[in-house]
Amino acid sequence: MRIFSTLPQTPWREAAPAAVAAEQAGFDAAMTVELGHDVFTPLAFAGLATSRIELTPSIAVAFPRSPTVLAHQAWDLAANSGGRFVLGLGSQVKGHNERRFGIPWTAPAPRLADYIGALRAIWRAWETRGKLDYHSAHYTLTLMTPDFSPEPTGLPMVPITVAAVGEAMLRMAGRHCDGVRLHPICSRLYLEQVCLPALAEGMARSGRRRENFDIHGGGFVVTGPDEASLVEATEMARRRIAFYASTRTYRPILALHGIEELGDRLHQLSVRGRWAEMPGAVSDDVVRVFAAIAPFAALPGAIAARFGGAADSFDLALPAGTPAGLARELVTDLRRIPHAFTGFANERAVP
Repeated sequence: MRIFSTLPQTPWREAAPAAVAAEQAGFDAAMTVELGHDVFTPLAFAGLATSRIELTPSIAVAFPRSPTVLAHQAWDLAANSGGRFVLGLGSQVKGHNERRFGIPWTAPAPRLADYIGALRAIWRAWETRGKLDYHSAHYTLTLMTPDFSPEPTGLPMVPITVAAVGEAMLRMAGRHCDGVRLHPICSRLYLEQVCLPALAEGMARSGRRRENFDIHGGGFVVTGPDEASLVEATEMARRRIAFYASTRTYRPILALHGIEELGDRLHQLSVRGRWAEMPGAVSDDVVRVFAAIAPFAALPGAIAARFGGAADSFDLALPAGTPAGLARELVTDLRRIPHAFTGFANERAVP
C-alpha cells in the first residue's frame, strides 16, 4: 500500500526536514491538513527539499477559493516540484461554508464537479495557450490574458482527488476525479457496502480505470512501539471519533453499525459546549469500528485486514522519537501489502 506522512505546518522551517525524513523512510506522500494554518505553504518548502515524494493537501477547502486562484497555487506547486503535486479538495460542510467562510451553500457534489471542470479548463488554457471558455451552472470563465497566464510546463494535468462521505460525492469522485480521500469516520463495512459501489458507478460513467484511481483511507490507524504508546494513540483516536461523530454529516455511517444514538448524544454534548465529556461516550468497541489498532510488530496484518483489497493508501503517524531505521523497516513492510492503484493516468492538456 501507499503510505502518507503528515507534515508539520508551523513553524514553516520544520516542513522541509520532516519531508526529507519521510522521503528517506520510504513514505509515498507528504500531506498537509487544512485546520489552523495555511495548507499550501509547507508543501512548497517540502517540494524544494525533496525529489521523489508526492506532495498533497488533504484537503484544501474548495468553495471559499476562486477556481482561478487555486489553479495558480496548484500550477506553481506542480511546476516547482517536477509534477509531484496532487490537489486534494473538499467541500466542507454547510455550517463552515456559511458561518466560517461567509459564502452561500448549494448542493456540494454538482458544485464541486463544476469547480473541477473549471480548474482543468484553466490549466488547459495555460498549457496550450488557448482560449479560456468555460461555462457551467456554477462558474463561467472566459477571460485569461497572456500576462496572467503562467508558462507551459510540459507536465501532465495536476491529478485531483476529493474528500467524500455520502454516495452523491462518492459517485462524483469516481466520475470526475483521479482519487478519493475517505473520511476517518469510515468502517470496513461502510467502505465495502457504500464507498466502493458508488465509486465504481462513477468510474463506469466516465470510463475511468480502477488502477488509475487512488482510494485513500477509510479509518484511523492507531499504533506505537509498546503498550503505553498504543494507549496514548488510542485515546487520541477516541477524541477525534467523538468530535467527528457529533456532526450529523456522518450519521449514515453510525446508522450502518446501529450506533446512531451515539451521534445524537455527542451532538447534544457539543451544542452544550461539553467537549471534555465527549470522548468518554465513545467505547473501546466503537473505537475498533473506526480504527486499525496494533503495535508496530502486528501493524501490517492489521492494515491488511482493515484496508486490503479495498483501499490503496492511508496516512501513518509514527510517535515522536521513532528511530529512522525502525520507521524505514515498518514502512517497507506496509508497502508490500497489495493494492489496485498503479499510478495516475497522467492526462495531458495537449493531446
